Amino acid sequence: MSFLKTYQESILPKVQKELGLKNIMAAPRLVKVVVNVGVKEAMTDKKVLDAVTEQLGAITGQRPVVRKAKKSIAAFKLREGQPVGVCVTLRGKKMMDFLEKLFKITLSRVRDFRGVPKSGFDGHGNYTLGFKEQIVFPEIDYSKIDKIRGLEVTIVTTAYDDQKGEALLKELGMPFEKS
Repeated sequence: MSFLKTYQESILPKVQKELGLKNIMAAPRLVKVVVNVGVKEAMTDKKVLDAVTEQLGAITGQRPVVRKAKKSIAAFKLREGQPVGVCVTLRGKKMMDFLEKLFKITLSRVRDFRGVPKSGFDGHGNYTLGFKEQIVFPEIDYSKIDKIRGLEVTIVTTAYDDQKGEALLKELGMPFEKS
């Protein structure tokens, strides 16, 4: 059974029951997953942007969008309109496939992994997880990367608070650290 079908048929009813909600539509749901890489070197070298775009595309299975600076910042030698990063927004089946891979394969490849911290919640049920190295993803060939870069994954939910968001992610299989 696919992860999407499992999510719809068993995980959502479990979350509803756990939170004591009367209606299944009141249960928190996944909205999207945003994967983001900041690329400071893209201001001077366009090849770096191409390499990061290719790597993020391999990780997510979707073509990334180049993000440009919204305003100039003299201290960083940044001008408005210069590329500063790449971003992918995943929804539906691609989102579920990415989360399944993240929870079951990728997080176990992180060195000294003891669980993800609960401090990654933003107060509205959304969770952001940062990676220091892109090489923890199985799609990245270590011999082909030019530099190790970090990335962040934001999981956006319909939960109104962190407790409901945590219940949903825990039921999905996110390995939180033991408190």
